[in-house]
Formats: sequence, C-alpha cells, structure tokens
Amino acid sequence: MWTVEELTVLADTKPRALVPIILDLQARLALNSRNSSKPPSSDGYIKPAPKSLREKRGRKSGGQPGHPGYTLKPVERPDETIMVPLSTCPKGCDTQLHHCPTIGHVHRQVFDLPLKLFLVTEYRAETKHCPACDVDVTAPFPPDVTAPVQYGGRWLACLAYLRDQNFIASQRLSQFCADIFGQPVSEQTIQRAETAASDNLEPFEAKVKTLLPCADILNGDETGLRVQGKLHWVHGLGSKLLTWYGLHARKGSEAIEHFGILTRFYGRLIHDCLASYFDLPCRHGLCNAHILRELTFLFENLNQDWAGKMRQLLLDMNARVDELKALGRARLSHAERASWFKRYEGLLAQGYAANPPPTPPPVRRRGRPKKTKALNLLDRMQRHKKAVLAFLCDFRVPFTNNHAEQILRMLKVRQKISGGFRTKTGAERFLRVRGYIDTVRKHNLPVFHALVDAIAGRPFIPVSPA
Repeated sequence: MWTVEELTVLADTKPRALVPIILDLQARLALNSRNSSKPPSSDGYIKPAPKSLREKRGRKSGGQPGHPGYTLKPVERPDETIMVPLSTCPKGCDTQLHHCPTIGHVHRQVFDLPLKLFLVTEYRAETKHCPACDVDVTAPFPPDVTAPVQYGGRWLACLAYLRDQNFIASQRLSQFCADIFGQPVSEQTIQRAETAASDNLEPFEAKVKTLLPCADILNGDETGLRVQGKLHWVHGLGSKLLTWYGLHARKGSEAIEHFGILTRFYGRLIHDCLASYFDLPCRHGLCNAHILRELTFLFENLNQDWAGKMRQLLLDMNARVDELKALGRARLSHAERASWFKRYEGLLAQGYAANPPPTPPPVRRRGRPKKTKALNLLDRMQRHKKAVLAFLCDFRVPFTNNHAEQILRMLKVRQKISGGFRTKTGAERFLRVRGYIDTVRKHNLPVFHALVDAIAGRPFIPVSPA
C-alpha cells in the first residue's frame, strides 16, 4: 500500500505517476464476486448482474431425461389400513347399500408422521437367588443400556444429524425437539451425541487418511474458520468417494507437513494455485473458474481485449473436451492438442504486449516491484501452463476445483449460523463427523443409518479412494 508521504512526493514531483495508482484504486472498487475471488457476501447491497460463464446447451428447464426424480409412490405394505365403508349411494339416489356385497376397493395412501414419535423401552432384568453362591444375582443388561434412564443410539444419531448436517444451533435444536418430539434436550446431551459419533469415527478417519494418497486425482482447498476467537484454517481434500477435513492454525506448508497426506500423494492435485502446493511431489491442475473470473475483470473493467479472447478460448477448450467425452473419447489427438496450445500461447503473447513491465517507482520501496493484476495473471498462466491446461491433456482432470469448494462451502454456512467454535476439540469433532457424512453420501448410503452405526461403534469404513 502507498503511504501518504509517498503519494505527496509523487504529486509534487511527477503528477503523471499518480495515474496508475488512481487506475489501480478504481480497479479495486470494481472487483466483485463475478470478476474476482471475492465472496458474494462482500458485494453489499449493490449486487452485480448475474451472468453465468456457462454456455447454453439448448436444454429445457427442469429435470433432464434420465433424472430419477422424487415422486411419492405407494408402498406395497402400509403400516395401517383404514376401511372406508359405503352405506349410501353417493350418486344422489340415497339407496341403502348395506346388504350389497363389496366388489372391489380403490386405494389411496397418506404419508404422515405418527402421533407418538418417541418410543420408550423398559428393560427389566430378573433377579434370582443363586443356591450355590447363596446370593441374589441379576441378569446383565444389554451392553448399550448403562443407566437407569438414558437416550438410545438412534436418538443420539438424530441429534448429531440435526446438529452437524443441518447446522441447527443448540438452543434452537432443544426447542425443535420440544416442539416436534415433546422432549427438550440439554446442550450437554447434544454435545454428548456429537462426541460419541466423533470418538467412534477415529478408525474411519485413519482409513481415509490412508486411502487419499492412493487416489489418481484429489481436489484440495482451504478456508478460514474462527476457533477460540482466532483465525484457523480448514484444509479439505476430496476424491470421488472420500472427503477429509483437517484443522490447523496455518494455511501453507506447515499445515501440509503436519497432516502428512499430500506429502505421500503422487497423483494430480486440483487446487487454486496456493504456492505451498507446488513444493509437493505430485502433479497439478489449476481451477479455471478463478482464472475465468480474473479474465472477466480484465476484459470488462480494464478493456483488455486479449483477456476476453483467452476467456472464450478456455471455454471453447472445455466444450470440446465435453463433446469428446460424450462420444466416448479419452484424449485429444496430438495435432489438435498442439493447436490449442499454440492459440493459448499466442494470446499470452498478446497479453504481454498489452501489459509492458511497469517503470520503477521514483521512491524506492522494499520488496519485489509491484505488478499489475494483468501481469500477475499472465505470469501465473505462463509459469503454470501445464497445470492450467491439464484438463485438455487428461480428460479425468476437472475444468474447475468446484468439488473442493463444495465440500468447504457448508462449513462457512455453519460459521455464519454459530459464529465459530469455542474450542479446538469441538471444531475437530465437527469436521470429523462432516467428513464422514460427506463420504457416506458419495457412496450413496443413507446418512442417518450410517450415523446410527457410528454411534453404536461400527462406522462405515471405505475401501477405495475412487
């Protein structure tokens, strides 16, 4: 940032030197969630007009052919059957039909909640006098029945589901249980449910950390989380069948070394160009959604013509890859791939020609000379050209890093609801349960039943990273 003294010197000696500074400030004001990585919440009340980067494909709105849908269907064996008698003709003649035999039925089914949602089971252990021992003995209770009055595993799983899947705050969750189930619960009970699930998921998390380095492609991202009033970082990794979260006070290499997952990974990591990732032994793929937003800003706000052409080129590349995937192709021909790369390099050359290196400032400053946003983007796209175009060379590589961003997005929702975590232990428990829920969903398994199994000490354990 420029200091007041430096701007004063420039204004007195070289007024023209203020022009790029003013343009830079104007550019900052023009940044929003559509043309940069700023979140939509930072746009304020003046929201940019929505303009998707996706091209229309001629499909009608609504569900597409092959979509399973969620239509309510009748069941073969209803829980309760109520007979509706016919005693008088409904056509208006008022003929009595009591004596007429029934020749058929018309069926209609109503799906609703039972009147009583809580099932209370009492275990009565027999007590007898043993003649051999000459003492009174009592039959042992089931292993999960440990107190005179307690909640069952399905109820604890329900609390964990409502808390960690639907992010209902403790106070509102207690009120919800009182209103719906007629049974208010304390905050300690809610914490106990989450703790029971998390503690029993240790073998699940250990297995996931073993499987992730074996994946061919991983998506990685990181986001800030308030823990104990301080900023911490959640690192998320995801494959087709696995999701893992880790919490650390740092964002870069220190956290990566601490977790020890990516240091053993030799596949391809899709990420948002965090510098620390390039020290890893794996191959890389960059998120082109971020690049498209930056190109949009340069084209629409700074009138950089090359940026508009580059944006369209990347979209055309992705459309071509999607077209070949639909035809069952696994790769581009060598000639076509070389043609795409040549057009890419040509537009980079146009970008460099339109953005010459800045002249050194009259007031010497510490550190590296500051570059414009256009030059920074050009250097990144040139230096990491293979990572930017990885989707063009390997059709398994996604065009964006949306998968990693999606698994982190709900954590921000949780933080907006509760404001953060009071303890690091509580945050780590939440992240472990969230990783389990997301992994279970990727395997198309029922989440609630998987949580019941976790509470019972028999969690789902994955066997493959993809």
